[in-house]
Amino acid sequence: MSMHTGVRMKLASRGLRAGLVGAAVLGALALGTAADAAAQVRMTSPPQSQAVAITGATIHTVANGTIESGTIVFEGGVITAVGADVPVPAGAQVVDGTGKHIYPGLIDAYSTVGIEEIGSVAVSNDSRELGDFNPNIRAEIGVNAESRHIGTTRTSGVLVTLTTPGGGLVAGMSSAMNMEGWTWEEMSLKSMAALNVNWPNPRAGGRFFFGGGGAQERPSYSDQVQELKDFFAEARAYRDARAASEPTRSDSRYEAMIPVLDGEVPVVVAADGITEINDAITWSVEEGVDIVIRGGADAIHVADRLVANDIPVILTSTMSPPGRSYEGYDGAYSRAARLHDAGVRFAISGGAGALYTNRLPWEAGVAVAFGLPEEEAIRAVTQAPAEMMGIGDRVGTLEPGKDATLLVTTGNPLDMMNDIEQMYIQGRELDSMDIHRWFFEKYMAKIAQLRIVM
Repeated sequence: MSMHTGVRMKLASRGLRAGLVGAAVLGALALGTAADAAAQVRMTSPPQSQAVAITGATIHTVANGTIESGTIVFEGGVITAVGADVPVPAGAQVVDGTGKHIYPGLIDAYSTVGIEEIGSVAVSNDSRELGDFNPNIRAEIGVNAESRHIGTTRTSGVLVTLTTPGGGLVAGMSSAMNMEGWTWEEMSLKSMAALNVNWPNPRAGGRFFFGGGGAQERPSYSDQVQELKDFFAEARAYRDARAASEPTRSDSRYEAMIPVLDGEVPVVVAADGITEINDAITWSVEEGVDIVIRGGADAIHVADRLVANDIPVILTSTMSPPGRSYEGYDGAYSRAARLHDAGVRFAISGGAGALYTNRLPWEAGVAVAFGLPEEEAIRAVTQAPAEMMGIGDRVGTLEPGKDATLLVTTGNPLDMMNDIEQMYIQGRELDSMDIHRWFFEKYMAKIAQLRIVM
């Protein structure tokens, strides 16, 4: 957050709490502020051009413990040093971090930021494709770098999202996206981070639904699972034929499957119930592919198999009421703590929708309130999703050689009583203006004007 923006926000906040004391002065400031804000709902920062050293802060590395009164140095968008006795390079910009805390930027492992804007306006959403098998779809290409959700996402501390397409059995590829950049190309951190499979629902097969041709019957659960197996078999045959230089007609869907079958790209399987999770595990073993379970409402009941096969889980919501009459009120709230106690690796996401990604800190915070150790909650929104999605060499922890994607805060970012004071993505200091703050300043200006008139 720039000093100018921070001062404006603090003045406006104090004015609200104090009942607009000194309204004439505040009014003049607010009038200028509204004009500034209109021009910079979200400014894009240039690449880092000068070394930065933040000194005297408590640094939460996640990977290597906590450093009291530490210094972190980054240059060219990359962390070059972290420690208690780190020398400050000549010519570096020195930021006094005394009394502050530094954390890795938070990562949402399941999001639609950039590909969904207004739920009720179909043309503003690009998260679903026609057809059941679309492994060649890459979410990053559909990302709108001007989305209003980007600003509100990153001012909540979420600096990287796994933007994910939906629909069909094989929905397409998630893309790891930095929440900063003029275009989707600038924002892209990793293009093919994970293939997404929507495991069939055993309770929906065989039922009638109304499609474009009138009433139609859904394939049975077993039929849908077989379709998925057949598709993977076809893709494997295509890969083997290409490897053997056999004459093969090019197919972009099967081409996209090759790194999946070669173990280079994980498969995220959306599954909640015991039956679905068990069947997905069996399928992954048969196919020889690495999977991550997304959703995992009943994952605790399959914990032994998840641990035995080293399959992690992405919990899609901890702030949910019980979905079934026999569940306790804290079924979702305590889910992360129970998985932790059972030895299951997991990450916590913000709940998929672009509107909910900014809730990620609170999703993890609720898990802490219901038994998850604080350091594990931080790990669940930093290091854990980074490692699951193959971007752990770039983000998720504060270590030399990794991207300088980090937060400067007044305390734990999962606690809503603490503030995020500065944000950096690859060394770029971000503008903290977003649409929420823009409206705050706009209506503070209105109140001040009315006060002057009165």
